[in-house]
Amino acid sequence: MASALREEIKQQKPFKSLEQEAYLSIERTAAVLTHAFAEVLKPHDITPTQYNVLRILRGAGRSGLCRNEVRDRLVAQVPDVTRLLDRLEESGLIERERSAADRRLVTTRITAKGSALLRSLDGPITRHEKRLGHMTRAQLASLIELLALARGGA
Repeated sequence: MASALREEIKQQKPFKSLEQEAYLSIERTAAVLTHAFAEVLKPHDITPTQYNVLRILRGAGRSGLCRNEVRDRLVAQVPDVTRLLDRLEESGLIERERSAADRRLVTTRITAKGSALLRSLDGPITRHEKRLGHMTRAQLASLIELLALARGGA
């Protein structure tokens, strides 16, 4: 009997190994969920990574964070956080302030416009997260644990 993933991607041959099937299953699941997430954000003209930055900065409050702190907290790594922050600043969603005491230190904060955008997205994002609502609490806890285990071996 073909696996659910083989049927979904219309693959005729069996996978080379369980590890390959597990890896591709993680990739496929991430792609499906990420695409749906991007569709939620599309009308607001921001990407999932930009949303992640805004969420991080909302959590940081008025004290804000420096570029490297934002980079370290991102769910998905990006090659150029400075350009990412530049685009958000150009959109008026964040602001950056250079320290008078140490000119090398630049603090990034979410703006009122960025906070308003996040508030408008809170409902749609919660509905998106419910895409996993068909799973029991025990299944979700097990999934979280297994994914952490997979990341630990990477």
